[in-house]
Amino acid sequence: MSDSSQSGAAPEPAATANSGAVGVIGLDLQGETPAPKKQVYSWALWDWATQPFNTVILTFIFTALYLTTEAFLPADIAALDASDPMREAAEADLASGLGLGSTIAGIAILLIAPVLGQRADAAGRQKLWLGIGTGALIACMFGLWFVEPTPALFWLGVALISAGSVFGEIAAVNSNAMLIGIANPKTVGRISGLGWGFGYIGGIIALVLVVVFYMFDWFGLPDDGGLPFRIIAIGCAIWAIVFSIPIFLNVPEPSLGRPERKVGFFASYGLLVKDVTGLYRNTETRHTFWFLLSSAVFRDGLGGVFAFGAVIASQVFDFAFLDLVIFGIAANLIAGVSTIIAGRFDDRFGPKRIILISLASMVIAGLAVFFLVDAGTVVFWVGGLLLCAFVGPAQAASRSFLARITPAGREGEIFGLYATTGRAASWMASAAWTLLIVLSGSTAYGILGIVLVLIAGFLLLLPVKAPQRT
Repeated sequence: MSDSSQSGAAPEPAATANSGAVGVIGLDLQGETPAPKKQVYSWALWDWATQPFNTVILTFIFTALYLTTEAFLPADIAALDASDPMREAAEADLASGLGLGSTIAGIAILLIAPVLGQRADAAGRQKLWLGIGTGALIACMFGLWFVEPTPALFWLGVALISAGSVFGEIAAVNSNAMLIGIANPKTVGRISGLGWGFGYIGGIIALVLVVVFYMFDWFGLPDDGGLPFRIIAIGCAIWAIVFSIPIFLNVPEPSLGRPERKVGFFASYGLLVKDVTGLYRNTETRHTFWFLLSSAVFRDGLGGVFAFGAVIASQVFDFAFLDLVIFGIAANLIAGVSTIIAGRFDDRFGPKRIILISLASMVIAGLAVFFLVDAGTVVFWVGGLLLCAFVGPAQAASRSFLARITPAGREGEIFGLYATTGRAASWMASAAWTLLIVLSGSTAYGILGIVLVLIAGFLLLLPVKAPQRT
């Protein structure tokens, strides 16, 4: 928030309105004065605070080692041999049930993220909605304490994790919008990279702590009733509370709000359609529209690297459990450090160059892994870690790119569209992965599916106008 806005000496500059007129960019309101480091690190800590939900609960531990295991099968089915077709089918039902919950969550985010972001912009209450989303996410993690290992409670676990994904995305939209309140054109890349880097490193530290407890047999804690996993969920919730407090205490709202855009909830959808149409029709904001489209494609390819990396490692390169854990820790650590470093290059060379270089490097690394698959595990260790080294920089530069071209007063709405377009394209990497495996009969060909999506995103981004650099 600029000093002139706070003192009342000058009105908040008008943002892009329904007429399609072009307003100032949100970053321009901050001037050249850098934000205090306290604000910057407080903002970045929010990613650190919430990442264990994704890393520990959603990906590696709670769902993979607890919710989709025999713990939630009927006793007679769980007693069958692991290779029995009935038991395999029952376990597949658990996995598909979790997938159904994730699909419903994705649709919910698709429908409500941009509208809630738009309404937060209109009221100037991004921090309020950040608090609502973060608080609800924490409540969902606390709720997992009640998910005891019985078939009747499986859907409670799915519902809480799926709801947590929705609330986490709502909170992330407003956290991203608040980036504009603490960055200027000279620092936005560095600060965005710092946030992504903090997220990766925080998640991996939480995962390491869990793995230590697991390797030491939970330090003697009884495992009856899924107690270790339920305590892990409580630990992630407490972690989120502790490390999310600074953003609410120290980071300002990105704007004062736009009362003229306050409308009813359902009327917000009509306003949203008009605004998106205006982005495309106006030649000076059309690049924002095309960036949202291109980023949706390449971000799905980036997500595919982590979504299917463990499957590639285990099925194609025969990684054992401990190998996978070590690789996961190394991958996230490298991604976090490289993202923090790349943020400085973003400010110097521009986010578009960082994204294109990252995507091109990932395509080369992915093709190397595919064509050198017979060379053994060293190929995946080198190629896989190279892939991960460029995921974070591309993600952080993508957020920086959007922050640089977001009209003032529309931060929540534009980042809501960013979340929505990402969800709308979230089928591409998985579809390409599945199709090539089905056609070839080999999991190795799934690597080419991810590479094809990255190439498509690269080509779509090429003609997009790069934001002006300072």
